Amino acid sequence: MVLATIFWAGAFIAGKMAAASFLPLTLTFLRFLFTLPIIFLLLKMKEPEKLIPEKRQIPPLFVMGVIGTLGYHFFFFLALRYTTAINSSLIGATNPAVTAILAVLFFKEKVIPSRIIGIAISLFGVFCVLTNLDPEIIGNMVFNVGDIYMSLAVLCFSTYMLLSRKYMSKYQISPLTATAYTFLICTVLSGILSIGLENPLPAILQAERRVWLEILYMSIFASVIGYYIQLNSINIIGASKTAMFINLVPVSTILLAVLILKEQLSYLKIISALIIIGGVYLASRPEKDFQAK
Repeated sequence: MVLATIFWAGAFIAGKMAAASFLPLTLTFLRFLFTLPIIFLLLKMKEPEKLIPEKRQIPPLFVMGVIGTLGYHFFFFLALRYTTAINSSLIGATNPAVTAILAVLFFKEKVIPSRIIGIAISLFGVFCVLTNLDPEIIGNMVFNVGDIYMSLAVLCFSTYMLLSRKYMSKYQISPLTATAYTFLICTVLSGILSIGLENPLPAILQAERRVWLEILYMSIFASVIGYYIQLNSINIIGASKTAMFINLVPVSTILLAVLILKEQLSYLKIISALIIIGGVYLASRPEKDFQAK
């Protein structure tokens, strides 16, 4: 799982670099265009009986694909045009906390006091990232637009997490089937929207080889290999322990952003990262862990 977190962290770096050459919808389309053949090959090899979804599974798969894959990646790549990879990864790290909030608000899940504390801590960490604790920014409530877009990306993915939990159980959709078909839906829709809104052909023809390598990295290493490692990790060490490794993603992203992108790392960013990771750890721990204590 450590390797998977490095691959996922690398997606922030590759995405930041590629976002300078392609608009968000085009970049989303290209990323998943290269991913599709591999993920469907995996589906055919491991779950051939689920290669064609049932009719009743198509609407929930469509909703998951629009919100979780297309929505998330559109805002993710849009954010990277305006904010740093470090900021985007720190905001992205709050996904478990935001998911917990939405679960309480819309699915009436019970929440224990320790989890509330964890959510509050992680959101304070995001507040530090958004404002840099600058009194002028806090007073005027004017934030970096890229940070706002990344917050919307987190909202999309958190919604997707809750919907997928509900839909996959209700409609008997396997994780691999859900992944393959949400990727397919995202690819088709982002391709159509890209042609209609972004005129992608000139950018595609002018893109340097380096940009294509960045897209291939996101397609193969961050999407396919990272996902495959995660699935195997869940089978070997369990879902809870696997989820804990995701807290390493912002740490890896910070290191890569400083080394590769030469982004500036302040003491406040380090403190914010520790606050967010600590809060998310509390917010995402299984309830039985608290009861055991």
